[in-house]
Amino acid sequence: MSALVLREDRDGLAVLTLNRPDKLNSLTVGVFRELRQHVIDLKKDDTIGCVVLRGAGRCFSAGHDLGDIAEGEKVPSPGWHSETLRMLETLPKPVIAAVHGHCYTGALEVALAADFIIAAESAKFGDTHAKWALTPIWGMSQRLPRRVGIATAKRLMFTAEMFGAAEALRIGLAEQVVPDAAFDASIEAMAQKILANSPFSHAANKRLLEATDSRDMDSGLQWEVLKNEGVGPDMQARIGAFMRKD
Repeated sequence: MSALVLREDRDGLAVLTLNRPDKLNSLTVGVFRELRQHVIDLKKDDTIGCVVLRGAGRCFSAGHDLGDIAEGEKVPSPGWHSETLRMLETLPKPVIAAVHGHCYTGALEVALAADFIIAAESAKFGDTHAKWALTPIWGMSQRLPRRVGIATAKRLMFTAEMFGAAEALRIGLAEQVVPDAAFDASIEAMAQKILANSPFSHAANKRLLEATDSRDMDSGLQWEVLKNEGVGPDMQARIGAFMRKD
């Protein structure tokens, strides 16, 4: 049986690929179980400095498998899906969601757990919970308004409208939109820019941003000063290499 989530490592980059292309990578307990194990492994893997999450075939993912929902899928524990995405979100290394084609509802909740989204021009987004008389339990109500603002999040959740990559960029959901033909190269270029910098700084910055999100300015500034993690073990080497260029 083929893996439901593939992992490919190359020179410090780990690419995780949702691998149900015949089902438009719709999300099942099995997919989440394999994604969760990859996240656990990546947290302990110091050879990896950046993670890309993408989908095989025609799209990123069409969302939660409605057949599984209708049959009453069995999850290991209450909140297990949400917990898995939280583990992805708090990985101590940058995570890029690379979205092409469909990215609806549960799939959008997965993409929002990444640090940012790079979208191909073919990408289509939407939150259709309301269309099916569902409510979000994987994080949509928390992450979407933090990314696009409360009013825009309400509009998208209330209307269940689909929208393209250009609109995703306009509202701040996607960080970058690229032509489909340049999608792979653009993802690789962004990953290489990240990998060129200190993994210590990436991990420390993620923890700092996480801890101070939505705080008032003064308490956030105080946290930055008092909880600063200092300099990384690669600082001297990096400065030395820069100085030797002159």
